[in-house]
Amino acid sequence: MDRSSRATILPALLVLAGCATQAPAPALPQPPPQAPAPQPSAQRPFFTETGLASFYGGTQDGNTTASGDTFHQFRLTAAHRTLAFGTVVRVTNITNGRSVKVSINDRGPHVKDRIIDLSYGAARALGMRKDGVVQVRLEAFAADQSPG
Repeated sequence: MDRSSRATILPALLVLAGCATQAPAPALPQPPPQAPAPQPSAQRPFFTETGLASFYGGTQDGNTTASGDTFHQFRLTAAHRTLAFGTVVRVTNITNGRSVKVSINDRGPHVKDRIIDLSYGAARALGMRKDGVVQVRLEAFAADQSPG
């Protein structure tokens, strides 16, 4: 190869070398996707209370409750002193861990040391019929309430 050929080829190679692409840098590892944060209102109760529960049934069956509903001892309902009618409350028997959802449709209990009076059906679901009065935890969650 003569000198003039080298002088022509060398600048052409330099131009081509400038156009060459570099290998892409290795991708950095992406952090794992995070689960969306839980909705506090759906996960945490807006109302909690712990105390004694009792139940009522047969003698009240068919009577009108404070909300105007007819009491049916086998439905999952309850009486509470302050919660709004229609509020759904999860009642947990602290002794055995059994739980049931009830709708508040009456006022009571009318015994000073108790926090809720349950229908016979709710008491049966909690396994408290034999004891009559048990320690319970009440929790009301936004997710359990009817819309509107």
